[in-house]
Amino acid sequence: YITAKHFLCVILLCKSLALVNCHMKFNGCSGNQGVAFESSNPSFRVAKDGSIYTSHDGVNLAKPVQFLVIAHNHPNTHSWETTVQLALDGPPRVLPVLTANQQEPSSPTPVPFSIRFPGKHRRHKRDWVIPPINVPENSRGPFPQILVSIRSDKDKSNQIRYSITGVGADQPPNEVFKIDPVTGKMFVTKPMDREERSFYHLRAHAVDMNGIQVETPIDLYIYVIDMNDNRPEFQNQVYNGSVLENARPGTYVMTVTANDADDNATSNGMVQYLIKSELPHSPNSHLFTINSLTGDIATVAAGLDREKVSQYTLIVQATDMEGVQSYGLSNTATAIITVIDINDNPPELTDTTFSGEVQENKVGVVVANLTVLDRDQPHTPNWNAVYKILSGDSFNHFTIRTNPENNDGMVTVVKAVDYEQNRAFMLNVAVYNQVPLANNIPSSMQHTAGVTISVQDVNEPPYFLNSPKLIRFQEGVPAGTSIATFPAKDPDIFMQQSIRYAKLADPANWLTINATSGQITTTAILDRESVYVKNNIYEATFLATDNGYPPASGTGTLQIYLTDVNDNPPTLLPRQAQICERSNGHGINLTASDADTDPNVGPFIFELPLYHTSARRNWTITRINGDNVRLGLRIHYLESGVYEVPITVTDSGNPPLSNQSSITVKVCPCDENGDCTTLGAVAAAGLGTGAIIAILICIIILLSMVLLFVVWMKRREKERQNKQLLIDPEDDVRDNILKYDEEGGGEEDQDYDLSQLQQPESLDHIIGKGPGVRRVDERPVIPESQYPIRPMVPHPGDIGDFINEGLRAADNDPTAPPYDSLLVFDYEGSGSTAGSVSSLNSSSTGDQSYDYLNDWGPRFKKLADMYGGGDDD
Repeated sequence: YITAKHFLCVILLCKSLALVNCHMKFNGCSGNQGVAFESSNPSFRVAKDGSIYTSHDGVNLAKPVQFLVIAHNHPNTHSWETTVQLALDGPPRVLPVLTANQQEPSSPTPVPFSIRFPGKHRRHKRDWVIPPINVPENSRGPFPQILVSIRSDKDKSNQIRYSITGVGADQPPNEVFKIDPVTGKMFVTKPMDREERSFYHLRAHAVDMNGIQVETPIDLYIYVIDMNDNRPEFQNQVYNGSVLENARPGTYVMTVTANDADDNATSNGMVQYLIKSELPHSPNSHLFTINSLTGDIATVAAGLDREKVSQYTLIVQATDMEGVQSYGLSNTATAIITVIDINDNPPELTDTTFSGEVQENKVGVVVANLTVLDRDQPHTPNWNAVYKILSGDSFNHFTIRTNPENNDGMVTVVKAVDYEQNRAFMLNVAVYNQVPLANNIPSSMQHTAGVTISVQDVNEPPYFLNSPKLIRFQEGVPAGTSIATFPAKDPDIFMQQSIRYAKLADPANWLTINATSGQITTTAILDRESVYVKNNIYEATFLATDNGYPPASGTGTLQIYLTDVNDNPPTLLPRQAQICERSNGHGINLTASDADTDPNVGPFIFELPLYHTSARRNWTITRINGDNVRLGLRIHYLESGVYEVPITVTDSGNPPLSNQSSITVKVCPCDENGDCTTLGAVAAAGLGTGAIIAILICIIILLSMVLLFVVWMKRREKERQNKQLLIDPEDDVRDNILKYDEEGGGEEDQDYDLSQLQQPESLDHIIGKGPGVRRVDERPVIPESQYPIRPMVPHPGDIGDFINEGLRAADNDPTAPPYDSLLVFDYEGSGSTAGSVSSLNSSSTGDQSYDYLNDWGPRFKKLADMYGGGDDD
């Protein structure tokens, strides 16, 4: 039986890859006898004596290698395991001895180690060097769990206190690791997560009871062993890729990527890919493949055709543990692959022949529509059609435009066709795409077709053979002269039609045209100097109309170039001027003007008439050039006034023409600057002193009349304001009571004695009564109130005061109406169908207050006494 419960393993690190000088021993009764070792790493094997060897050459130890060693006893009833880590580390040296406790088979619980310090004959600086400690993540406990025991050789003579420092001990995250200060046992206090932190570096300290360091601090490296606790995660849930149709097998399409948070140096983080499904299954179910390591998707078979299947959907699965489906963790994503169109379908015309028709002389109209079929993706260069006329249109009358909506070809006229020249066109057209066809794709046999276009004859307007037509004539051609024949031609040679002519525009009304022959004759003398002649050319427009249906007409322009004859005498400008009465060397510049043209114009001859002796005695002419002369005084002084100076001007025509022009010259006294003074200008105008005085007197009289009129208007306005605005009181009828005819009641109201209602002829019987006896229907006999005499109102603003005074007097006058009296009405006869008004009663019910009548003034005082309430009601 094996009584010992520990392995003893001495590891020697070296640079040789052929042999790893390591040795493992059992601490037990019989040592390693009857123990079989098994390595979890196939690159290493363990001999029966516990030595570790490499299984083959080329084992890489650039990074530390870690694996499990399992020991079985001979009956194979028990097994033990420990973790071995190998690394390169300088010259060979002996490391501390590690002992592993017995563990349950396949337990992930970390194996505790004992670290003891050798005797004093060993080198102290190597006493504290230990290999890294490995802790599996996600351990279920119980916690705290022992990791390692630290001992100092000096603990036999001194009481030692142990402690650890670093991240995870006394630095955040704190208290992940703890150490028993007396025994030196180090524990982990909670489950580890490699994805959160995979490595811890601590330092172990040994001090005596006085806090004095007894050992050099030792470095503790704790590695968290990865467990497969994370699934691969795709960077995107949906990937989009594309591939050209007809792509060859092996064409790259896209790459999908999944990341695993586990250690990618172990199988836990090694992800492999596979395609779980592919839809649709056309033309077969396996068109794509994926690289299991890189995630690259590529085509694996030919047959991609966008016109049949334009999109494929792949379900891609990523699995860790190097893709082992049985115990690896998996995740999926969707890859959508779009098949990109290529020009693998040539356009095909739907028919071999097309036809159309067009009227002659029409431009811009569509005469035929070519339909085409293309199975490529619409509205792309692979689908867009381009049409070309191969033959049949040598004069480029037609073009074919593409309809962008349906890809049809529209045969359009761009140059007018003539029925008389071509009655029909036979076009040979072809259709192509905007881009060439893909490789090895032949053109369709239906990419060409014939187009027949018929031309329809229409009635075309006649046209003048030479328009504009230019002819030359001398001006002065008399009326009735035939100057030209202006014929027109009818282009409709297959129609027997006649042409009639008419005048359309003749600004000066000089011409007429024969309606049948087109002969043009003058109706007036042609004058080159007319305002209708521009640059010696006179233009007239004529109309030629056929008798077709509907009639058509054309226009032609006749231009008559008129050559000049000397028919206009010259004239002098200006016709009026002024000059100083004393000769000072200045004169009047005169210019000759002639409506004719060269050679019938200058140089001109200027002279004073021989018969006008006074003009020749007082005036002189000095030539400046052929068109200008200066008129000046021959004598030193000429009396101020207005003079008419005749001058004869002769042109250079053949024969020459002369004209005598009279220049009106005002002679006036001048100031020192040579300008006429104001008085002098007036005097020069021919007005004497008496005339000037008479004009001034008239102006003064006119101003006086205006002033008197203004004063009279002011006075009249003042009188109107001061005038009494109201008439005399005796003439004012507004305050008088007027008596009108009195009417009696109806026949139904005659039951009482009407004599009682008669107005008495005199008031004697009333006046003779006592003071206390009086009828209520009698007018009181008291002196009538006298209204105040209206004063003269100096201003319209006093009218308001006057009205108020009259109103107050009327209100206070007891004799003013209304007063109580009986009225006598005339008898209107019997037989009236009207009812008696005596039966009308008030419809008011209940008591009503009439106190408000007291507030209405004296005029309502009587009414207020009758209805205002009180004891007298």
